[in-house]
Amino acid sequence: MTPRIVDSCPLGAATTLAELADDPHPRLALLRAHEPVSWLPELNGWLVTRRDLALAVMRDAATFTVDDPRFSTAQVVGPSMLSLDGDQHTRHREPFNVPFRPRAVREGFTACIERETDRLITALPPTGAADLRRAFAGPLAVAVVTEALGLTGTTADTVLAWYDAIVRSVSDITAGHAADPAGTAAYARLRAAVEATVADLDNASLLVAAAGRLTVPEVASNVAVLMFGGIETTEAMITNALLHLFRYPSQLALVRDDFDFLDGAIEESLRLEPGAAVVDRYATRDTVLGPAAIRRGDLVTVSLTGANRDPAVFPDPDRFDVRRENARLQLAFAHGPHHCLAAHLARLETRIALHRLLERLPGLRLDPDHPDTVRGLVFRKPSALHVLWGVPA
Repeated sequence: MTPRIVDSCPLGAATTLAELADDPHPRLALLRAHEPVSWLPELNGWLVTRRDLALAVMRDAATFTVDDPRFSTAQVVGPSMLSLDGDQHTRHREPFNVPFRPRAVREGFTACIERETDRLITALPPTGAADLRRAFAGPLAVAVVTEALGLTGTTADTVLAWYDAIVRSVSDITAGHAADPAGTAAYARLRAAVEATVADLDNASLLVAAAGRLTVPEVASNVAVLMFGGIETTEAMITNALLHLFRYPSQLALVRDDFDFLDGAIEESLRLEPGAAVVDRYATRDTVLGPAAIRRGDLVTVSLTGANRDPAVFPDPDRFDVRRENARLQLAFAHGPHHCLAAHLARLETRIALHRLLERLPGLRLDPDHPDTVRGLVFRKPSALHVLWGVPA
């Protein structure tokens, strides 16, 4: 990138990845107001923070593609619906569409989610204190993904171990580091489980159906993406939504009084802290985006976090308001051809989980001795969510 371009983006030049991982919102607000498409030397690419421009990028797969050798997830798990565009993207995605449509999700997953939610709540320690991320949100997400995929010979613990290793490797690549080799090893074990599942003629799972239209390696790549998205999205949605509700007691009181506000609370939490903070695209040609002249091959990173707090769309954007009428315009699930396939499932899981927690654990609140906050460059959630319940001592 020429010095002229860098000089034209002084805010971008002063932006660090550490800042974006720790507390990105003040910096994103500055960029959105003054450099909505800004060159960040630390990113070695453009960062898009304004909502209209973010939508323009995600809708135009012909100009801003995911199909590039630098795409981090593909480096770990190979080509999939997440890293392909056009006809190949459609071919990879369509075999998985039907079970994740709204009605199919309600009919196919509600009982499983309710059962797992109640089991996990019942298993919480009787002391009235727990880390709800590790003891509840993560295990619930893993259990539902395990059920959805129907992998032969696996347990929720096995799937979680694979997921953790793959996420670390993808995050390493996105941050410009060498990938943790544990991610490659975990993916190899996942692929072996997919092969065993597809070979089981008595198995009627989604994977067996998909194998009728895709090769087994292609099924494995897409299973990794579904596992990755299903666990990450839901675990982050549950923990972030709880954290927001606990930090805003007046909003929590509204939800407790009328659970119809729960959907608004979930959308607002997604808006303020999307579990996936960014999505990457690569320019296929020279083009102009807002104030920026982008060259073919440039990395164009869309900040979903920045777009979700655009004051042109969301007045008083830093405020958590469960009654915000347009909260569902948030972009936490991305947009365009790569809109999250399992968004309906993630919403259903989160709604059931929050409803049951608030009903069954009276006085549920943050543990003041263990403060938690949302962090992460690519995937944003608290490292833990320490809570108390019952009558305060």
